[in-house]
Amino acid sequence: MKVECKISADYKEPYAVLYLNRMTQAVAGIISMLEKEEADSLTVVATKERKTYFIKPEDISLVRTEGREIVCYDESKNRYVLDKPLYELEHMLDLHFVRISKSAIANISHISHVEASLNGTMELVMKNGITDYISRSFRKAFKERLGLG
Repeated sequence: MKVECKISADYKEPYAVLYLNRMTQAVAGIISMLEKEEADSLTVVATKERKTYFIKPEDISLVRTEGREIVCYDESKNRYVLDKPLYELEHMLDLHFVRISKSAIANISHISHVEASLNGTMELVMKNGITDYISRSFRKAFKERLGLG
């Protein structure tokens, strides 16, 4: 296989394009390894009590808007303030997270269960006990993402 690598400070984010006549197990393994490396290197910068923390996406349970702040909660219910807008965080975290309302995204692997409410929303309960609501407008996409049909 011919491989070409270009390195430049002009590239903001690494990307790869493969031209193949067929997919092989070896190529699939390389793709998986590259995707995992990118996911492993991702961290979210957050603040708590005037200290800066670097949090891995898999440690975040829920990200939501509270007043004028964007905050996240970890597995131990620690609350951190984030400096990025919610839509940007949703784009960064899209592999592990699902949008549940206009003001919140949840880590799929941290969901304990959901409960239907009378007003058409669904209450989302995280494994750490934090709750939020899945709004009616995001309910269908939420169910599809989790394979609930």
